[in-house]
Amino acid sequence: MAYKSLYRTYRPQTFKDVAGQEAIITTLKHAIDEKKIAHAYLFCGPRGTGKTTVAKLLAKAVNCTGDPKPCGECENCKQIENGTHPDVIEIDAASNNGVEEVRSLIDKVKYAPTQGQYKVYIIDEVHMMSPGAFNALLKTLEEPPEHIIFILATTEPHKIPLTIMSRCQSFEFKPIPVATIKERLKYICAQENINIDDKSLNLIAEESNGGLRDAVSMLDQLNAYADGNIKYEDVLLLNGRINDDEIEKFMTEMVNDDLNSVFTKIESWQEEGKNFIYICEDFIRFLRNELIK
Repeated sequence: MAYKSLYRTYRPQTFKDVAGQEAIITTLKHAIDEKKIAHAYLFCGPRGTGKTTVAKLLAKAVNCTGDPKPCGECENCKQIENGTHPDVIEIDAASNNGVEEVRSLIDKVKYAPTQGQYKVYIIDEVHMMSPGAFNALLKTLEEPPEHIIFILATTEPHKIPLTIMSRCQSFEFKPIPVATIKERLKYICAQENINIDDKSLNLIAEESNGGLRDAVSMLDQLNAYADGNIKYEDVLLLNGRINDDEIEKFMTEMVNDDLNSVFTKIESWQEEGKNFIYICEDFIRFLRNELIK
């Protein structure tokens, strides 16, 4: 059986599994419970913060036959998760962004769902659609059939025409806090029997810049490298970072005007392929921590 990456294995199957987007999840759950479901949603925010995942969960919830919604166990939920449900259509606007593709989509909108209660169109990277494609989509968003839900996802909402945005309920996905990412990584490590120390988990969470998917992918890569026994040095090596002891030694050499050692170390970092942007960030972090001690 082919290996399934950790971010796919641990993708949330129900609303309670979603990390760091509590306000959005609460709003959507209330809308579903009170049957006040909008015809179009716009999910925007940085990559890896849960936009597509929540879109699929919403598609599950409106078609779920179990309880609570989504239950993750009924036939509709399982088919949506596997990508085989006939009434949930996922479209990548990066490669399907022309007028003809959108017109083809619109032609199918008028047909009622074949299996679920709603037909859901999830359009990812919607900002990459052409102006003509947006214009073709606008009419359908203005007067959509009752059985249709559009979920538009984007990392660049400023590129979406205001005429489109004004017809959607907009949800801003925030970067996920480091502490929340760290707790999720701890859970995954416990499930996968991965040995890792707290300091390494914290660095991975910080490196992900608020994107849980990036953090889990990084953990997956480290697990493959370290064979289930991840050390802090492994995380530094993978990310092109340097440890605090090395920074402190380098700072001492600079203060003492030991230029030969300073330039030798810089040359060594360059040969090792270190990222000097990250090194500058490490120096700033180190100095900040020293100042607040």
